[in-house]
Amino acid sequence: MQLVVGRIGRPHGVRGEVTVDVRTDDPDRRFAVGSTLDTDPPSAGPLRVRSTRNHAGLLLVRFDGVDDRNAAEALRGTLLVVDAEDLPPLDDPDEFYDHQLIGLAVWTVDGERVGQVADVLHHGQDLLVVRRGTEEVYVPFVRALVPEVDLDGGRLVIDPPPGLLNADEAI
Repeated sequence: MQLVVGRIGRPHGVRGEVTVDVRTDDPDRRFAVGSTLDTDPPSAGPLRVRSTRNHAGLLLVRFDGVDDRNAAEALRGTLLVVDAEDLPPLDDPDEFYDHQLIGLAVWTVDGERVGQVADVLHHGQDLLVVRRGTEEVYVPFVRALVPEVDLDGGRLVIDPPPGLLNADEAI
């Protein structure tokens, strides 16, 4: 499985630098000088990182063989990907990669199936996006609300307070 770690944005300057929309929690490792990244579409890469720097809150990257603005512009929109199997194992048993959670069936502690994890958002607090038919519910990913994650069994269990799954039940 390929995981997106960044998306190439607009060129910066005339020497081939590009902005990168970072989509990994380990940009220092993923975009280290000398590292090679696969691309989507595959015809754009692989790309080897020549240099990186931060500028006004943006990550700027130069890749080998991308030496001018035109070559940089040709990469705009290209996704930078890594193979999920190349990710190091996590030391903490209570930590998970997003791709491990997406697709898990969601059950309540009472044994009711409520949906499936469609996405994981990271906005100050991690949120599981649980798809319930045509609607989505956001579940804070904390032990009090998600007491069990069973990757091998393909499911996670939630203990939702009143109103989390159904706004009509709110206190």
